[in-house]
Formats: sequence, structure tokens, C-alpha cells
Amino acid sequence: MRKWEILLLGLTGLFVLFLIVTGFKFVALTSKQPAAHPVKIDLTEEDAVARFSKAITYPTISHQDYSQFSYSEFDGFLDFLKESYPLVDEHLHLDKVNEYGLIYRWQGSEETKKPIGLTAHYDVVPILEGTETDWGQSPFSGEVVDGKIWGRGTLDDKIGVIGILEAVEKLLSEDFQPERDVYLLFGFDEEVGGEKGAQAIADELKQRNIKFEFILDEGGAIIEGMVPGLDNPVGVVGLSEKGMATAELSTEGSGGHSSQPENRTNIGRIARAIAKLEKEQFPADLQGPAEELFAYTAPEMKGAMKYVFANQAIFEPVIESILLEKPATAALLRTTIAPTIFQAGEQYNALPEKATAVVNLRVMPGESLEDVRTFIEKTIDDDLVQVNVTGNEASPVSSIDSWHFKAVQQAARNVYPEAVIAPYLMFAGSDARHYDRIADNTYRFLPVLITAEDLNRMHGSNEHISIDNFLHAISFYQEIIKTADQQAGDQ
Repeated sequence: MRKWEILLLGLTGLFVLFLIVTGFKFVALTSKQPAAHPVKIDLTEEDAVARFSKAITYPTISHQDYSQFSYSEFDGFLDFLKESYPLVDEHLHLDKVNEYGLIYRWQGSEETKKPIGLTAHYDVVPILEGTETDWGQSPFSGEVVDGKIWGRGTLDDKIGVIGILEAVEKLLSEDFQPERDVYLLFGFDEEVGGEKGAQAIADELKQRNIKFEFILDEGGAIIEGMVPGLDNPVGVVGLSEKGMATAELSTEGSGGHSSQPENRTNIGRIARAIAKLEKEQFPADLQGPAEELFAYTAPEMKGAMKYVFANQAIFEPVIESILLEKPATAALLRTTIAPTIFQAGEQYNALPEKATAVVNLRVMPGESLEDVRTFIEKTIDDDLVQVNVTGNEASPVSSIDSWHFKAVQQAARNVYPEAVIAPYLMFAGSDARHYDRIADNTYRFLPVLITAEDLNRMHGSNEHISIDNFLHAISFYQEIIKTADQQAGDQ
């Protein structure tokens, strides 16, 4: 046999082996979804919608400057909660932190079981000046039109507060008694960092030596068209949230008249540094929560995409190149770079003596602020550009192997049987990070079915939610309380 024939035979054998191994992995993929036990909440829809609608009418807007809070609106909202949920007011013990942070304790019957915490926030972001007329309905009207409830907070995050309270009020009306303590933790300044709300609540609970099995906050949602190769909506449960860092790049030097510029001006130097960062980018790596997202969704895929994701180790470069094509999926793989502020110059014919740029970065789990600073300095390679990095690193990654995650997954499947529920990495910040130190695990999931367009409405114009979504949220919160009760005691 000739050498080329031997080589061809060998290559053919390797190819056949490749097909056998990858084909076996394709066939061996099994679903990670628990069987759904569909539920539907039994309540008076009209009354529940009316209460949610009323909650939207309180403009509980948070500001970076706490003196700008309209606390009378916050007082009005708290009075509304007391009047609207009399059984909660009667049976749950309420403590207030900094007057407006709320800790409700629903005492369970089994002291050996550690508590769970359901958290949400009732502050909202302002309406951007000049956009008021862009709204189809007034942003604080709570109008109900064509099966949708309109207003700021319908998605972020009064739906969490009201959904939880509706669920607990309904369970109380049915004489339901939880076995483990259930805490309802409501912040009032999440949109500006949660320092006086969730952070102070967590401080108080830590002082009481209370440790939670898990805490569930807003975050991921059930999103249509999120994962390539998968027709079903995907409910993503955040295991962690990326850190948020601010990098300030600055340089100083002689100014002078613009008619006699140096070859590289201060503005040019900073612009060059930014251009280098945007060209280089942080390295991408499919790992952690992002890798788990596809481990959970791959078995539900069809065709070529299922084959590719069934063999992640082999096709990882291909997968990463696909994911890097879109900002939303690229952010799963790497620390992101977003130049947001550039400051330099005051006069059109005078060279500025100083130029500064601010870059917002969302930091991957496992990367430190020092890693970020080192990468920036190495990439821009310019000793005349000073780099200062501040912020916070990513939160710890919660477990997918514990019953905690499985309880969230089961409750979501019971309410949305058609959805694939999977872990993921949250890009934005939430109050959940404040509770990491007092909980075994923290998860981030808002139980509503939304589109990419809805995501843009959360801090934008025309925020609204369908009545069906609102009712499903109530059902989910009931289910998570019941599902958590079915688990074993302190572990």
C-alpha cells in the first residue's frame, strides 16, 4: 500500500472516530428540565390588577442625592401596602430599616429549617426629561389598556413587590402555614445602589445571626429568541452578577495654541488609548454561568446547533465566534469595555492641558479590579496615561447543584411549562449582591415572559406589563414558597 493511501486511510479512520465520539455526545444529551406540574392561581383578577395599578401611581423615584427623594410618596406607598394587604399586616412581623427598608417575617412551624428570602425594590428611575410625551400612557397613571398595565415600575420592580405580597396574602387567606420562615425584603433605593435599603437590611439581618438557605431577587427573566437554535423561550436564572468598575484614563501636558500642535496632543493620546482598548478587548472564554447556560439549553435544541453545543469542548472556538457577534451574548464571555465620558478642552483654538476619559466595565467573575487595571495599562502601553480603577468585583457564583436552584427551576416550570429554565450570568447590578454574605445562595429571576423590546422599556419609555404576566408572577411566588417548604431541614 502506498504512503498516501496509508495516510488517507488513517485520516479517514480519525474522521470516523470523530463522528462516532461527537455523535455519541449528541445522542447522549439528556434534558436538565424537571417535569412541569402546571398551576394557575385562583384569585380575583380584577382586584389584584387594581391594586397593582394603584401601586404604580406613587412616583417613588430614587435619586443619587437622597435629599431629592420625595419621601411623602414613599410614605403614601407604605400606607397603601398596609391597607391593601391586611392579612400580611396582621400575620407577618414588620421591621423598618432607615424608615423605608422593609423586613417582613412570616414565621414558619419548623425551627430546624433555615429561612428563605424573597426580595424586590419599590423605588423606580426618573422619567427622562423631554420624553414624557413619548409615553402611550402617563408614566405614573397605572392605566390598564388592552390587557396591559402601564407605568414606571411595572417591570422594574414594583411587579416583584406586589407579586410577592399578592402571593402571600392569597396563601394566608387559605390558612397556609409555611414550615420554614419566609422573609420578604423590600428595598427603596436599589436604582442608586441600595446603600440605605438592601445593604442596611442585610447588615441588620447579619447582626441577628440570620442565615438564609437562599435569597431570590429580580434579574433574569423568561426571554423569547434568546438562545440560537432554540425555539422555546428561555428562563434565565442569574447565578452571579458581573462586577462594575470605572476606569479613569487621564493625561496632562503642555497646552498652547492650536496653530502649533504637538504630533500627539492630550486628546489624541487619550483617543488612541480608547481605540486600542476597543480593538483589543478582554479575552473571551466560555466558562462558569455562561457555559452552564448552554449545558441546560443544548438538550432542548434541534439540528446543527444541538450538535455543536453537545460538543462544546471541540467546537468552543466556533461557539465563541458566534456569541461574540452580538453584544448581548458577547457580554457572557468577557469583561466589557464601554467608554462613556470624554472631557477635554474649552476653547476651539486652544489645546487642552488635560484630557480625561471614563470607561465603564462590567467585570467577569474571577477577574479582580487589579486584573482590569493591569490589562488596561498593558493594552494602551503609554506611560503618560494614568489609569485609576475603582468599583466592585463580580458577586460569588451560586450553586446549580443545590436544591435551592432546583426549587427556583421547578417553580418556574410549573408556571411556564413551555420554558427552558437555565442558569446564566447577569450583566446589570441588583440588590442581590448585598445579601450574598447572609445566604448560602442568591439567585436573580423575575418570573415574566418578555421580549428584547421589553428590556429596553425597563428604564426607558412605555414601560408596561401584560395582565397575564402579572398573574403568572403571583403564581410563581406562591410556587417558590411551597416548593421550598418541601425540602429537608437545616443542611
